[in-house]
Amino acid sequence: MSILPFRERVARSLWRVAPQRALSQLIGWSATRVLPTAARKAVVASFARQYGIDVTEAEKPLAEYSGLQEFFTRKLKPGARPLPLDENIVVSSADGKVVETGAITAGQVVDAKGVGFSLAQLLGDRAAADRLEGGSFAVTYLSPRDYHRVHSPVAGKLVAWHHVPGQLFPVNEKSVLREPGLFSVNERLVALLQGPAGFAAVVMVAAVGVGHMTASYDPDIATHDDKFSDGIVRSRRYDDGPSIRRGDELGIFNLGSTTIVVFEPGHVALDPIPPGTAIRMGTGIGRILRPA
Repeated sequence: MSILPFRERVARSLWRVAPQRALSQLIGWSATRVLPTAARKAVVASFARQYGIDVTEAEKPLAEYSGLQEFFTRKLKPGARPLPLDENIVVSSADGKVVETGAITAGQVVDAKGVGFSLAQLLGDRAAADRLEGGSFAVTYLSPRDYHRVHSPVAGKLVAWHHVPGQLFPVNEKSVLREPGLFSVNERLVALLQGPAGFAAVVMVAAVGVGHMTASYDPDIATHDDKFSDGIVRSRRYDDGPSIRRGDELGIFNLGSTTIVVFEPGHVALDPIPPGTAIRMGTGIGRILRPA
């Protein structure tokens, strides 16, 4: 294992003792402030320019967004993310940059640098991790410029969800390198699906400023709520869960973070996408091998 430079070791130590939850709440509070009507267009446009956001895709004119959070979590115009016509094509669950794709080996999600973390810990579900052993995964990082709604890469029924409390470390490249197993340490919201692509998991990983994730399939889940802040893992399993179409919205990040999708072995072949590749929700990332 390589030794981190002194500066990165200091940064790691500071983030480990920082009041992450309070900082995230402060960021969230600032973002949710309602802007004066006369200033909305200018403030939102300035924010969009700063991060290079394509405002032509936004569902509403800039002046109609009450504040930065509403704009940040914006819907897109109909047709902005068309899906491939072939239903056997697996699609990206989010806009962002590909961090890594690969195979689950010995219960570990391992990146190109050989750094791994436990799939069971990531999911908060040992049985689900066992079913996904030997399968494939893709990690996508969402920056502030990206569209922040997460969608299903495949069709199926919702089998279960898990909300796994955790840290709120940043999830940029430097943070991932300096904090071992970062994605399985930060707070997560996990959706488990069963359908033509077999068994699959879609994981939303929180970060600093993203202690607030919402699930589109269950309005009772809001991870910033006090009832979800006591460190207890919460789950719900469905005997006959909601039907999810490929491309359906699963959840919303309230600031940038990361998604991880994992597929059962023998059911999906992911494309070899180089790390750092920019990708958009709805873009094909693989194919169902044997529809169930």
